[in-house]
Amino acid sequence: MPEDVAANEALIERLYAAMNDGDGDAMAACYAPDATFEDPAFGHLEDGRGQAMWRMLCSRAGGDLEVTLVERRAEPGGTGTAHWLADYTFTETGRKVHNDVHASFIFRDGLIAAHRDRFDLRVWGGQALGPIPGLLGYTPLLGLMVRRRTAGSLAGFMAKD
Repeated sequence: MPEDVAANEALIERLYAAMNDGDGDAMAACYAPDATFEDPAFGHLEDGRGQAMWRMLCSRAGGDLEVTLVERRAEPGGTGTAHWLADYTFTETGRKVHNDVHASFIFRDGLIAAHRDRFDLRVWGGQALGPIPGLLGYTPLLGLMVRRRTAGSLAGFMAKD
């Protein structure tokens, strides 16, 4: 296995171990300063917002976050993927969430330069927010509502940080 492939696989493992430990600073340290992040809940983040998002989420985790790295793979040429599961209580509603996530990565200089998570926002919304907001998952409204809330939460967190 080429050295960069092994190092990138170790980086993926380190990222999710830090998430499981609730260590947002260790997660942020896995990213290049100009890294981008994207997922259905936060949309596209850049300019350090992805790193801040992990710090915020870890700082707000209710203590029952359990992350399982099901599969990880790095490829020659600086790309990689992961399949991970997160089980936690969504603190805003007290509802239990099981999120099944597929991630893709671009690596540069031993760090994550781009990270994209994919998961079913409709399923997540039904678990985290309840059945009524979850019904919005059949329309673009759930994505708009969630991204507006997450953008506000992240801006507030970054203003305090």
